[in-house]
Amino acid sequence: MNITTQIKQPIVYEMELFEKKFYESMTSKVALLNRITYYIVNRKGKQMRPMFVFLMAKMVSKGEVNERTYRGACVIELIHTATLVHDDVVDDSNRRRGFFSINALWKNKIAVLVGDYLLSKGLLLSIDNGDFDLLKIISVAVREMSEGELLQIEKARRLDITEAVYYEIIRKKTATLIAACCALGARSVVENEIQVENMRKFGELIGMAFQIKDDLFDYSEEAIGKPTGIDIKEQKMTLPLIHVLNNCTPKEKSWLINSIKNHNKDKKRVKEVIAFVKDNHGLTYAENKMVEFQQEALQLLNEYPQSDYKDALILMVNYVIERKK
Repeated sequence: MNITTQIKQPIVYEMELFEKKFYESMTSKVALLNRITYYIVNRKGKQMRPMFVFLMAKMVSKGEVNERTYRGACVIELIHTATLVHDDVVDDSNRRRGFFSINALWKNKIAVLVGDYLLSKGLLLSIDNGDFDLLKIISVAVREMSEGELLQIEKARRLDITEAVYYEIIRKKTATLIAACCALGARSVVENEIQVENMRKFGELIGMAFQIKDDLFDYSEEAIGKPTGIDIKEQKMTLPLIHVLNNCTPKEKSWLINSIKNHNKDKKRVKEVIAFVKDNHGLTYAENKMVEFQQEALQLLNEYPQSDYKDALILMVNYVIERKK
């Protein structure tokens, strides 16, 4: 049994019902839209975000979920899908999870409109059912994701990024959506604000660890998930590189910055940068930080009694930092 199947075990029924509700939440009177949404639904990923929603709801309520939980999971997945469709347009990417992206098959204009449609469907699903508390959680996440992307673009041009700014970027870009999933799951079944905030924090910490793990793939021997060195080629400043830049000699720093700015398409030079980052403990430092975030997240689960849902969440947390892609 693979790890994702294990994590899903306590919420198999909820995930099956969720898939039906998710597809229904996208339907339209426009045939073209239905064709595209059908394509999206049939090429789904691991569905980690709805899994977080259901596991969190069931853990904090001793196994209960309700219609609000399903709506929360649908809204999160609608908005996440909208951001992926828009990302592929921005990045001019033709593939997504091994399949053609929406913009590759239907062109950019349609892809942007489909992303807008999914976003509005998500917001309306909350509004039509009076889930204003859930809507607030989601809207904050959407705002922060946009800010995170723009902050990264702004900083990438200057290459003077500090560790604190890097954490702010990944918190907004990646962690905020996982935080919203956990807060939504909890909020759909309990009203205790402290509990909801703790679960939001849990999701944020997992999101931080998840992104650092992604950044580490760039330096791995095998090209897993994405080609080795692609972040350097795209002038993306990630934790291993930032740590080394802030702790090397002025001469080495100037060589590194020059390499990233002016020689990022030179394969030999990119390999030298990767080797330099490894030799100067950039990877070890990033791995240690990732484990710190993971451990802090796990501590937030300590106050909850043992259950299948808690076990699955712990498995999910460990999977985030042990995954191979």
